[in-house]
Amino acid sequence: MEFTELTVHTSTEGSELVADIMWRYTTHGVAISDVKDVIALQNDRVMYWDYMDDGLTADTSGDVLVKAFIAADAAAQTLKLIREDIEEVQKNCGDALPLGSLEMTTRTVDGDDWIEIWRKHFRPIHIGRIVVVPEWIKYDPSEGEQVVLLDNNMAFGTGEHETTSMCVELLQNYITPDSVCIDVGCGSGILGISAIKLGARFAYLTDIDSVAVASANHNCRLNGVEGSVEVVRSDLLHSDIAADIVLANITADVLERLAPSIPKNLKRGGALILSGIIDSKLKGVIDAYEAQGLTLERRQKKGEWNALAFRNL
Repeated sequence: MEFTELTVHTSTEGSELVADIMWRYTTHGVAISDVKDVIALQNDRVMYWDYMDDGLTADTSGDVLVKAFIAADAAAQTLKLIREDIEEVQKNCGDALPLGSLEMTTRTVDGDDWIEIWRKHFRPIHIGRIVVVPEWIKYDPSEGEQVVLLDNNMAFGTGEHETTSMCVELLQNYITPDSVCIDVGCGSGILGISAIKLGARFAYLTDIDSVAVASANHNCRLNGVEGSVEVVRSDLLHSDIAADIVLANITADVLERLAPSIPKNLKRGGALILSGIIDSKLKGVIDAYEAQGLTLERRQKKGEWNALAFRNL
């Protein structure tokens, strides 16, 4: 089967936004190629090489490639929709977030070739006690580690990006065996599944995207936690569920818009964890949630991204 490989030239800061758009229109794979990821691996000593070409980390252009693979017979309409969505993101971000050139190029590839290359992009990711493992990789956990398996050819959320990893890190400060959690905009389901693996009693996952809902349900079954999780397609919570922890890893503009709604489902004494916030939007998000009576307890920052933990005192 032939596929159209779409490549968008962007920046480190814009790569996940572009990838998220691509996931809306394909179930055949999205990959991000960023030299900063290689440098981070070297610095973290997570992986080692006997030899690596010096030129691999010599690129200082800041150009990040995001690739999507689209069935060739649907490419014309799909490419149009992706372009429209990218232009909308560019308009909304303005000068607040550098997105690079956003140049789009395409080529035809054979499916048997690219799927193996795409899968090699992923590796186990250690986030505190959680280890996120692609389901096709065999991994033997060390004592105390909790493995979250992901079959991530369907929806956004692998743990690779700073916004997701900071959510998982902050979650580990608040989870208890009695915790009920809500994840607003669940994507692949990684946060809700992590909550159950860390000992939470139940997790409610919501997303407006039917692909994300299907992906989250699939990953819950893959991890054997479907009995402790409910996944719902919803644009908001629309329920009377009272949660000990609410998580939302979405863009700052959406977080601000949802500020009057999200805390309604948070128990007194509960924790609200927010991520996906660029530096220029940080104050606006903090002000919006403090205006709802929440108290900022923790803040994390990785690159241009911020995550916040509030308490409903």
